[in-house]
Amino acid sequence: MAHSISVEEIKNPGKLVMPKALALLLLAFTAVGLIAFVVGLKQDAHRAWASFLVGHFFFFSLALGGLFFAAIQWVSGAMWSAPIRRVAESFTPYLGVALVTFLVISFGGMHDLYHWAHPDAVAHDPVLLGKSGYLNTGFFVVRNLVAFAIWIFFLVKLIGNSLKQDRSGDHRLTMTNRSWTPVFLILFALTYTMSSFDLLMSLDPHWYSTMYGVYTFAGLFYTTLAAVTVGSILLKRAGYLEGIVNANHLHDLGKFMFAFTVFWAYIGFSQFMLIWYANLPEETVWYLRRMDGGWLNFSIFLFVGKFVIPFFVLLPRSHKRSEGVLLATGIWMILMQFVDLYWLVQPEIFPAGPMISWMEIVIPLGFLGVFGLMTLFFLSRQNVVAIGDPRLSEAVYHHHV
Repeated sequence: MAHSISVEEIKNPGKLVMPKALALLLLAFTAVGLIAFVVGLKQDAHRAWASFLVGHFFFFSLALGGLFFAAIQWVSGAMWSAPIRRVAESFTPYLGVALVTFLVISFGGMHDLYHWAHPDAVAHDPVLLGKSGYLNTGFFVVRNLVAFAIWIFFLVKLIGNSLKQDRSGDHRLTMTNRSWTPVFLILFALTYTMSSFDLLMSLDPHWYSTMYGVYTFAGLFYTTLAAVTVGSILLKRAGYLEGIVNANHLHDLGKFMFAFTVFWAYIGFSQFMLIWYANLPEETVWYLRRMDGGWLNFSIFLFVGKFVIPFFVLLPRSHKRSEGVLLATGIWMILMQFVDLYWLVQPEIFPAGPMISWMEIVIPLGFLGVFGLMTLFFLSRQNVVAIGDPRLSEAVYHHHV
Protein backbone atom coordinates (compact mmCIF):
# COMPACT_ATOMS: atom_id res chain seq x y z
CA MET A 1 0.00 0.00 0.00
CA ALA A 2 1.32 3.49 -0.82
CA HIS A 3 0.26 6.99 0.10
CA SER A 4 0.05 9.74 -2.49
CA ILE A 5 2.86 11.96 -1.23
CA SER A 6 5.38 13.75 -3.44
CA VAL A 7 9.15 13.46 -3.29
CA GLU A 8 9.36 17.13 -2.38
CA GLU A 9 7.80 16.33 1.00
CA ILE A 10 10.60 13.87 1.79
CA LYS A 11 13.48 15.62 3.49
CA ASN A 12 16.76 14.95 1.73
CA PRO A 13 19.18 13.60 4.40
CA GLY A 14 22.06 14.91 2.31
CA LYS A 15 25.60 13.62 2.44
CA LEU A 16 27.29 11.62 5.13
CA VAL A 17 29.51 13.52 7.53
CA MET A 18 32.44 11.13 7.70
CA PRO A 19 33.12 10.12 11.32
CA LYS A 20 36.76 11.01 11.97
CA ALA A 21 37.30 8.25 14.52
CA LEU A 22 35.97 5.63 12.12
CA ALA A 23 38.05 7.01 9.24
CA LEU A 24 41.19 6.86 11.39
CA LEU A 25 40.37 3.30 12.44
CA LEU A 26 39.96 2.25 8.80
CA LEU A 27 43.23 3.97 7.91
CA ALA A 28 44.89 2.02 10.70
CA PHE A 29 43.41 -1.24 9.34
CA THR A 30 44.78 -0.38 5.90
CA ALA A 31 48.27 0.36 7.19
CA VAL A 32 48.41 -2.68 9.46
CA GLY A 33 47.11 -4.94 6.69
CA LEU A 34 49.74 -3.68 4.25
CA ILE A 35 52.54 -4.14 6.79
CA ALA A 36 51.26 -7.63 7.64
CA PHE A 37 51.27 -8.58 3.97
CA VAL A 38 54.85 -7.40 3.45
CA VAL A 39 56.02 -9.20 6.60
CA GLY A 40 54.02 -12.28 5.63
CA LEU A 41 55.70 -12.46 2.22
CA LYS A 42 59.05 -12.76 3.98
CA GLN A 43 57.87 -15.32 6.55
CA ASP A 44 55.62 -17.55 4.43
CA ALA A 45 54.74 -16.32 0.95
CA HIS A 46 52.17 -19.07 0.32
CA ARG A 47 50.13 -18.10 3.37
CA ALA A 48 50.44 -14.39 2.66
CA TRP A 49 49.20 -14.78 -0.91
CA ALA A 50 46.38 -17.11 0.18
CA SER A 51 45.13 -14.47 2.62
CA PHE A 52 45.57 -11.76 -0.01
CA LEU A 53 43.47 -13.80 -2.46
CA VAL A 54 40.71 -14.24 0.14
CA GLY A 55 40.65 -10.50 0.84
CA HIS A 56 40.71 -9.61 -2.84
CA PHE A 57 37.90 -11.99 -3.80
CA PHE A 58 35.69 -11.09 -0.85
CA PHE A 59 35.71 -7.33 -1.37
CA PHE A 60 35.81 -7.48 -5.16
CA SER A 61 32.68 -9.65 -5.01
CA LEU A 62 31.02 -7.26 -2.56
CA ALA A 63 31.70 -4.28 -4.84
CA LEU A 64 30.33 -6.18 -7.83
CA GLY A 65 27.44 -7.37 -5.67
CA GLY A 66 26.49 -3.75 -4.98
CA LEU A 67 26.25 -3.12 -8.72
CA PHE A 68 24.25 -6.33 -9.19
CA PHE A 69 21.85 -5.39 -6.38
CA ALA A 70 21.19 -1.97 -7.93
CA ALA A 71 20.80 -3.49 -11.40
CA ILE A 72 18.10 -5.96 -10.38
CA GLN A 73 16.13 -3.13 -8.77
CA TRP A 74 16.13 -1.22 -12.06
CA VAL A 75 15.39 -4.19 -14.30
CA SER A 76 12.52 -5.37 -12.10
CA GLY A 77 11.08 -1.89 -11.53
CA ALA A 78 11.24 -2.53 -7.78
CA MET A 79 9.74 0.15 -5.58
CA TRP A 80 10.56 -0.97 -2.04
CA SER A 81 14.36 -0.70 -2.43
CA ALA A 82 14.58 2.95 -3.51
CA PRO A 83 15.48 4.25 0.00
CA ILE A 84 18.34 1.78 0.49
CA ARG A 85 19.68 1.37 -3.07
CA ARG A 86 22.33 4.05 -2.56
CA VAL A 87 23.89 1.91 0.19
CA ALA A 88 24.54 -0.83 -2.38
CA GLU A 89 25.78 1.75 -4.87
CA SER A 90 28.34 2.96 -2.33
CA PHE A 91 30.14 -0.41 -2.55
CA THR A 92 30.81 -0.12 -6.28
CA PRO A 93 33.72 2.40 -6.40
CA TYR A 94 35.93 -0.27 -4.80
CA LEU A 95 36.02 -2.02 -8.20
CA GLY A 96 38.85 0.36 -9.13
CA VAL A 97 40.89 -0.84 -6.16
CA ALA A 98 39.99 -4.45 -6.99
CA LEU A 99 41.52 -3.93 -10.43
CA VAL A 100 44.79 -2.93 -8.74
CA THR A 101 44.76 -5.88 -6.32
CA PHE A 102 44.04 -8.21 -9.25
CA LEU A 103 47.13 -6.88 -11.01
CA VAL A 104 49.13 -7.42 -7.81
CA ILE A 105 48.07 -11.08 -7.82
CA SER A 106 48.71 -11.41 -11.56
CA PHE A 107 52.25 -10.06 -11.45
CA GLY A 108 53.25 -11.06 -7.93
CA GLY A 109 51.38 -14.08 -6.63
CA MET A 110 50.70 -16.39 -9.57
CA HIS A 111 53.55 -18.81 -8.86
CA ASP A 112 52.73 -19.04 -5.16
CA LEU A 113 49.02 -19.66 -5.75
CA TYR A 114 48.57 -21.55 -9.01
CA HIS A 115 50.22 -24.83 -9.93
CA TRP A 116 49.39 -24.30 -13.59
CA ALA A 117 51.49 -21.09 -13.64
CA HIS A 118 54.68 -23.19 -13.51
CA PRO A 119 55.77 -24.13 -17.07
CA ASP A 120 57.82 -27.11 -15.85
CA ALA A 121 54.78 -28.53 -14.00
CA VAL A 122 52.59 -28.11 -17.09
CA ALA A 123 55.14 -29.81 -19.33
CA HIS A 124 55.08 -32.99 -17.20
CA ASP A 125 51.32 -33.10 -16.51
CA PRO A 126 49.06 -34.26 -19.38
CA VAL A 127 45.96 -32.76 -17.73
CA LEU A 128 47.55 -29.33 -17.37
CA LEU A 129 49.04 -29.59 -20.83
CA GLY A 130 45.55 -30.20 -22.22
CA LYS A 131 44.22 -27.12 -20.40
CA SER A 132 47.19 -24.89 -21.21
CA GLY A 133 45.31 -23.13 -24.01
CA TYR A 134 43.06 -21.62 -21.31
CA LEU A 135 45.15 -21.85 -18.15
CA ASN A 136 48.13 -19.70 -19.03
CA THR A 137 49.16 -16.45 -17.37
CA GLY A 138 48.82 -14.27 -20.47
CA PHE A 139 45.25 -15.28 -21.26
CA PHE A 140 44.39 -15.23 -17.54
CA VAL A 141 45.38 -11.57 -17.26
CA VAL A 142 43.80 -10.47 -20.55
CA ARG A 143 40.38 -12.05 -20.05
CA ASN A 144 40.08 -10.76 -16.49
CA LEU A 145 41.09 -7.26 -17.56
CA VAL A 146 38.33 -7.42 -20.18
CA ALA A 147 35.91 -8.42 -17.41
CA PHE A 148 37.01 -5.46 -15.29
CA ALA A 149 36.57 -3.15 -18.28
CA ILE A 150 32.98 -4.39 -18.68
CA TRP A 151 32.19 -3.99 -14.97
CA ILE A 152 33.69 -0.51 -14.75
CA PHE A 153 31.84 0.57 -17.90
CA PHE A 154 28.51 -0.41 -16.33
CA LEU A 155 29.55 1.12 -13.02
CA VAL A 156 30.12 4.47 -14.73
CA LYS A 157 26.97 4.15 -16.83
CA LEU A 158 24.44 2.89 -14.28
CA ILE A 159 25.67 4.49 -11.07
CA GLY A 160 26.52 7.65 -12.99
CA ASN A 161 22.90 7.92 -14.16
CA SER A 162 21.67 7.33 -10.61
CA LEU A 163 23.82 10.17 -9.26
CA LYS A 164 22.89 12.42 -12.19
CA GLN A 165 19.23 11.84 -11.39
CA ASP A 166 19.78 13.26 -7.89
CA ARG A 167 20.77 16.57 -9.47
CA SER A 168 18.39 16.70 -12.44
CA GLY A 169 15.37 14.77 -11.19
CA ASP A 170 15.01 13.41 -14.75
CA HIS A 171 12.86 10.28 -14.46
CA ARG A 172 13.98 9.14 -17.92
CA LEU A 173 17.33 8.15 -16.40
CA THR A 174 15.56 5.35 -14.55
CA MET A 175 14.24 4.01 -17.86
CA THR A 176 17.70 4.36 -19.42
CA ASN A 177 19.17 2.24 -16.64
CA ARG A 178 16.34 -0.24 -16.99
CA SER A 179 17.21 -0.72 -20.66
CA TRP A 180 20.94 -1.20 -19.92
CA THR A 181 20.62 -3.63 -17.02
CA PRO A 182 19.60 -6.78 -18.96
CA VAL A 183 22.84 -6.47 -20.93
CA PHE A 184 24.81 -6.02 -17.73
CA LEU A 185 23.17 -9.00 -16.02
CA ILE A 186 24.01 -11.35 -18.90
CA LEU A 187 27.61 -10.16 -19.03
CA PHE A 188 27.84 -10.23 -15.23
CA ALA A 189 26.81 -13.90 -15.15
CA LEU A 190 29.45 -14.84 -17.72
CA THR A 191 32.32 -12.72 -16.42
CA TYR A 192 31.84 -13.41 -12.72
CA THR A 193 31.66 -17.14 -13.40
CA MET A 194 34.87 -16.88 -15.42
CA SER A 195 36.59 -14.88 -12.67
CA SER A 196 35.51 -17.43 -10.04
CA PHE A 197 36.89 -20.26 -12.16
CA ASP A 198 40.16 -18.41 -12.69
CA LEU A 199 40.84 -17.09 -9.21
CA LEU A 200 39.45 -19.89 -7.04
CA MET A 201 38.59 -23.08 -8.89
CA SER A 202 41.91 -23.18 -10.77
CA LEU A 203 43.75 -23.46 -7.44
CA ASP A 204 43.19 -27.17 -8.14
CA PRO A 205 43.54 -27.28 -11.93
CA HIS A 206 42.75 -31.01 -12.10
CA TRP A 207 39.25 -30.50 -10.65
CA TYR A 208 36.25 -28.65 -11.98
CA SER A 209 32.56 -28.18 -11.26
CA THR A 210 30.01 -26.63 -13.59
CA MET A 211 28.14 -25.39 -10.50
CA TYR A 212 31.12 -23.52 -9.07
CA GLY A 213 30.10 -20.19 -10.59
CA VAL A 214 26.60 -20.49 -9.13
CA TYR A 215 28.09 -21.34 -5.73
CA THR A 216 30.31 -18.26 -5.69
CA PHE A 217 27.42 -16.11 -6.93
CA ALA A 218 25.30 -17.39 -4.03
CA GLY A 219 28.07 -16.23 -1.69
CA LEU A 220 28.29 -12.86 -3.46
CA PHE A 221 24.59 -12.04 -3.07
CA TYR A 222 24.42 -13.58 0.42
CA THR A 223 27.14 -11.16 1.52
CA THR A 224 25.80 -8.18 -0.42
CA LEU A 225 22.37 -8.49 1.20
CA ALA A 226 23.96 -8.73 4.64
CA ALA A 227 26.18 -5.70 3.98
CA VAL A 228 23.32 -3.59 2.59
CA THR A 229 21.27 -4.47 5.67
CA VAL A 230 24.09 -3.59 8.07
CA GLY A 231 24.82 -0.35 6.23
CA SER A 232 21.15 0.68 6.13
CA ILE A 233 20.65 0.04 9.85
CA LEU A 234 23.81 1.93 10.81
CA LEU A 235 22.78 4.92 8.66
CA LYS A 236 19.29 4.79 10.16
CA ARG A 237 20.68 4.76 13.69
CA ALA A 238 22.92 7.70 12.78
CA GLY A 239 19.79 9.63 11.76
CA TYR A 240 20.34 9.73 8.01
CA LEU A 241 17.59 7.27 7.09
CA GLU A 242 15.23 8.03 9.97
CA GLY A 243 11.73 8.50 8.57
CA ILE A 244 12.84 7.05 5.22
CA VAL A 245 13.69 3.44 6.07
CA ASN A 246 11.23 1.64 8.32
CA ALA A 247 10.61 -1.86 9.63
CA ASN A 248 8.94 -2.83 6.36
CA HIS A 249 12.10 -2.19 4.36
CA LEU A 250 14.07 -4.17 6.93
CA HIS A 251 11.49 -6.94 6.64
CA ASP A 252 12.11 -7.15 2.89
CA LEU A 253 15.87 -7.23 3.42
CA GLY A 254 15.42 -9.90 6.08
CA LYS A 255 13.38 -12.03 3.69
CA PHE A 256 16.09 -11.73 1.05
CA MET A 257 18.75 -12.66 3.60
CA PHE A 258 16.73 -15.69 4.65
CA ALA A 259 16.08 -16.73 1.03
CA PHE A 260 19.71 -16.57 0.00
CA THR A 261 20.82 -18.40 3.12
CA VAL A 262 18.66 -21.26 1.84
CA PHE A 263 19.83 -20.73 -1.75
CA TRP A 264 23.51 -20.94 -0.76
CA ALA A 265 22.86 -24.18 1.15
CA TYR A 266 20.85 -25.60 -1.76
CA ILE A 267 23.59 -24.91 -4.28
CA GLY A 268 26.31 -26.21 -1.95
CA PHE A 269 24.37 -29.41 -1.28
CA SER A 270 23.51 -29.90 -4.96
CA GLN A 271 27.16 -29.69 -5.96
CA PHE A 272 28.17 -32.08 -3.18
CA MET A 273 25.35 -34.54 -3.91
CA LEU A 274 26.10 -34.78 -7.64
CA ILE A 275 29.80 -35.39 -7.03
CA TRP A 276 29.13 -37.88 -4.23
CA TYR A 277 26.56 -39.76 -6.34
CA ALA A 278 28.85 -40.04 -9.38
CA ASN A 279 31.75 -41.11 -7.12
CA LEU A 280 34.43 -40.35 -9.70
CA PRO A 281 37.93 -40.13 -8.17
CA GLU A 282 38.88 -37.02 -10.14
CA GLU A 283 35.82 -35.21 -8.71
CA THR A 284 35.59 -36.55 -5.16
CA VAL A 285 39.18 -35.61 -4.30
CA TRP A 286 38.15 -31.95 -3.86
CA TYR A 287 35.61 -32.84 -1.15
CA LEU A 288 37.76 -35.57 0.40
CA ARG A 289 40.42 -32.94 1.00
CA ARG A 290 37.84 -30.90 2.96
CA MET A 291 36.62 -33.91 4.94
CA ASP A 292 40.04 -35.05 6.11
CA GLY A 293 41.89 -34.15 9.31
CA GLY A 294 41.25 -30.69 10.68
CA TRP A 295 39.24 -29.66 7.64
CA LEU A 296 36.30 -31.85 8.66
CA ASN A 297 35.55 -29.74 11.73
CA PHE A 298 36.03 -26.59 9.66
CA SER A 299 33.51 -27.88 7.08
CA ILE A 300 30.96 -28.67 9.79
CA PHE A 301 31.43 -25.22 11.31
CA LEU A 302 30.88 -23.63 7.88
CA PHE A 303 27.59 -25.48 7.37
CA VAL A 304 26.29 -24.68 10.84
CA GLY A 305 27.51 -21.10 10.85
CA LYS A 306 26.56 -20.07 7.33
CA PHE A 307 23.26 -21.94 7.05
CA VAL A 308 21.83 -23.39 10.25
CA ILE A 309 22.29 -20.36 12.51
CA PRO A 310 21.03 -17.66 10.07
CA PHE A 311 18.18 -19.94 8.96
CA PHE A 312 16.69 -20.32 12.43
CA VAL A 313 17.48 -16.75 13.51
CA LEU A 314 15.76 -15.25 10.46
CA LEU A 315 12.81 -17.65 10.45
CA PRO A 316 10.42 -15.66 12.72
CA ARG A 317 8.71 -12.64 11.14
CA SER A 318 9.52 -10.49 14.15
CA HIS A 319 13.26 -11.11 13.70
CA LYS A 320 13.10 -9.89 10.10
CA ARG A 321 11.68 -6.59 11.37
CA SER A 322 14.10 -6.14 14.26
CA GLU A 323 17.04 -3.77 13.77
CA GLY A 324 19.09 -5.47 16.48
CA VAL A 325 18.56 -9.00 15.18
CA LEU A 326 19.22 -8.05 11.55
CA LEU A 327 22.33 -6.05 12.44
CA ALA A 328 23.85 -8.91 14.44
CA THR A 329 22.83 -11.52 11.85
CA GLY A 330 24.17 -9.40 8.98
CA ILE A 331 27.57 -9.03 10.65
CA TRP A 332 27.63 -12.77 11.38
CA MET A 333 26.80 -13.61 7.75
CA ILE A 334 29.59 -11.35 6.51
CA LEU A 335 32.07 -13.11 8.79
CA MET A 336 30.84 -16.50 7.61
CA GLN A 337 31.51 -15.54 4.01
CA PHE A 338 35.15 -15.11 5.01
CA VAL A 339 35.05 -18.60 6.52
CA ASP A 340 33.58 -19.92 3.26
CA LEU A 341 36.35 -18.33 1.19
CA TYR A 342 39.03 -19.78 3.48
CA TRP A 343 37.32 -23.15 2.98
CA LEU A 344 37.56 -22.71 -0.79
CA VAL A 345 41.17 -21.47 -0.84
CA GLN A 346 43.22 -22.90 2.01
CA PRO A 347 42.74 -26.68 1.53
CA GLU A 348 44.38 -26.33 -1.88
CA ILE A 349 47.47 -24.80 -0.29
CA PHE A 350 47.42 -26.38 3.20
CA PRO A 351 45.71 -29.79 2.81
CA ALA A 352 46.84 -30.96 6.26
CA GLY A 353 44.47 -28.62 8.07
CA PRO A 354 43.40 -24.99 8.57
CA MET A 355 46.17 -22.46 9.08
CA ILE A 356 44.55 -19.59 10.98
CA SER A 357 46.92 -17.12 12.59
CA TRP A 358 47.60 -13.38 12.56
CA MET A 359 48.26 -13.47 8.81
CA GLU A 360 44.82 -14.84 7.95
CA ILE A 361 43.15 -12.18 10.11
CA VAL A 362 45.26 -9.05 9.68
CA ILE A 363 45.83 -9.11 5.91
CA PRO A 364 42.07 -9.08 5.11
CA LEU A 365 41.73 -6.24 7.64
CA GLY A 366 43.76 -4.15 5.22
CA PHE A 367 41.19 -4.80 2.51
CA LEU A 368 38.40 -3.93 4.96
CA GLY A 369 40.14 -0.63 5.68
CA VAL A 370 40.35 0.37 2.02
CA PHE A 371 36.80 -0.80 1.26
CA GLY A 372 35.38 1.04 4.27
CA LEU A 373 37.21 4.26 3.41
CA MET A 374 36.00 4.20 -0.18
CA THR A 375 32.42 3.52 0.89
CA LEU A 376 32.49 6.38 3.42
CA PHE A 377 34.12 8.71 0.88
CA PHE A 378 31.40 7.93 -1.68
CA LEU A 379 28.61 8.59 0.82
CA SER A 380 30.32 11.79 1.97
CA ARG A 381 30.29 13.09 -1.63
CA GLN A 382 26.81 11.90 -2.64
CA ASN A 383 23.33 11.86 -1.10
CA VAL A 384 22.88 8.82 1.12
CA VAL A 385 19.45 8.37 -0.49
CA ALA A 386 18.70 8.37 -4.24
CA ILE A 387 16.54 11.45 -3.79
CA GLY A 388 15.75 11.78 -7.51
CA ASP A 389 14.31 8.27 -7.87
CA PRO A 390 10.68 8.56 -9.07
CA ARG A 391 9.71 5.59 -6.87
CA LEU A 392 11.08 7.06 -3.68
CA SER A 393 7.90 8.68 -2.39
CA GLU A 394 5.96 5.46 -2.76
CA ALA A 395 8.80 3.43 -1.26
CA VAL A 396 9.12 5.59 1.85
CA TYR A 397 5.53 4.83 2.81
CA HIS A 398 5.70 1.22 1.73
CA HIS A 399 4.43 -1.21 4.34
CA HIS A 400 3.26 -4.81 4.71
CA VAL A 401 -0.31 -5.50 5.68
